[in-house]
Amino acid sequence: MRTTKDRIRHTLGFEVIGLLIFAPLASWVFGFDLHLMGVMAVVGSIIATLWNYVYNLLFDHAMLRLRGDVRKTVPLRVFHALLFEGGLLLLFMPMIAWYLGITLWEAFMMDIAMATFYLIYAFVYNLIYDQVFPIPQPTRAVQK
Repeated sequence: MRTTKDRIRHTLGFEVIGLLIFAPLASWVFGFDLHLMGVMAVVGSIIATLWNYVYNLLFDHAMLRLRGDVRKTVPLRVFHALLFEGGLLLLFMPMIAWYLGITLWEAFMMDIAMATFYLIYAFVYNLIYDQVFPIPQPTRAVQK
């Protein structure tokens, strides 16, 4: 299992490297100033982090009330992920449209592109991270 220090390194690395890749790439793809894309990416990261906390708290309370249990089946995990992304889209899309002075449709397309980038990036980042910082082998207590 990873240590707290390792989890902090993982999270900070993920956010910093993601922003360093995403902002210039988005600036180039969408034709906006790098500064605008950088601010949008940082704000998006903060919104996603706060939404993640609130959403999971609400979802767990709803599951306890409706099912009496917070353990998720595979279909529930898919529903959980889709609902999370839908909520994030509703929270972030108007901010993108306002900040960049674009239509909601354009903001929707940009938000989908951002979500796709981070989905692929998270997969690649975690593969590389696990190679550079392997998970330590668990130590088992000796049975007497």
